[in-house]
Amino acid sequence: MELIDIGANLTHKSFEHDFQQVVDDARSAGLKHIILTGTDAASSEAAAGLAVAATGFFSSTAGFHPHVASSFDVDARAVIATLCERDGTVAVGETGLDYNRNYSPREDQLACFAQHLEIAAAVGKPVFLHQRDAHDDFLALLREHREYIAGGVVHCFTDTRRALDDYLDLDMHIGITGWVCDERRGVELQGIVRHIPSQRLLLETDAPYLLPRTLRPKPSDRRNEPKYLPAVLAEVARCTGRDAAEVARQTTANATRLFGLEA
Repeated sequence: MELIDIGANLTHKSFEHDFQQVVDDARSAGLKHIILTGTDAASSEAAAGLAVAATGFFSSTAGFHPHVASSFDVDARAVIATLCERDGTVAVGETGLDYNRNYSPREDQLACFAQHLEIAAAVGKPVFLHQRDAHDDFLALLREHREYIAGGVVHCFTDTRRALDDYLDLDMHIGITGWVCDERRGVELQGIVRHIPSQRLLLETDAPYLLPRTLRPKPSDRRNEPKYLPAVLAEVARCTGRDAAEVARQTTANATRLFGLEA
């Protein structure tokens, strides 16, 4: 089975000492492509550099996570806009709203999110979205810009059935991570993942975060890696009652289509 991890933070410092081994292990686990997530100027530039160095296996996104929205200024917008024009940058983001922690004031998050949606409309690329405890404001802004953007994915979806239906009504894709493998926090997601249409489902690790709790044995360092994406696949297959090979085929096709990976 071939898999695509649509969201991995491999520019994170935890991968500095064994990056090539992480890549080799991912390939051995069946991953054919990884999209590297940009969450600020530095990580977006680093991800873009890796995508250029390993065209075919890596792509990247470019954006400012809502946690750092307060630092998104005119210069930062210029950096992100320039990166998003590159062929190897396949999505605008990570961007969105996070009212759970509010590391940036909400007004800064809203302004930053709106500017990312404007960039996405200008470059004709999909958006890579983050939303936590901010559904109503997030939906309103996304709905306002939806006709101008080339689709996107609500990454690391952990919300309710109502939120899921709202995003599907806007023809958005839904990214599922190891959250679905969590027998504590992931119970609601386990119950609603079957309602995601097969052509809208995407898989991701969000490495180094969200290590699947179904792993046996668990790695001693608790670091998530792309090689663990098959654990997410297995749990999604279990929750949906579908064959894992078919879920792998469909999600790979979905990612290829949404992010233009064949081109």
